[in-house]
Amino acid sequence: MKTRSFTTLFIALLLLVSLPALCLADDAAAIFKSRCAPCHGADGSGNTPMGKKIGAKALGSAEVQKLSDADLLKTVTAGKGKMPEFGTKLSAAQVGELIKLVRGFATK
Repeated sequence: MKTRSFTTLFIALLLLVSLPALCLADDAAAIFKSRCAPCHGADGSGNTPMGKKIGAKALGSAEVQKLSDADLLKTVTAGKGKMPEFGTKLSAAQVGELIKLVRGFATK
């Protein structure tokens, strides 16, 4: 009986700790779709009418992927060129998750 209670408690705590990370990942996808995809495209290629107009970078390109996480953080928070700043609109955790999402566009 004591072992079952401990196991149940352990599983509950594990779920409680994992839940925020799962929510942030979903949040990052939704943020990307609403704020980034209009210019960078759902596939990160920059191949959208607005992306072509403003010269949006392909997120999977070597040019973008060679940037450090700190450089990407600065670009997202402060903006760069025609890209607006999102530092006042997104939390540090959200920006961190967006950077992970951008890394997922790397060409393999």
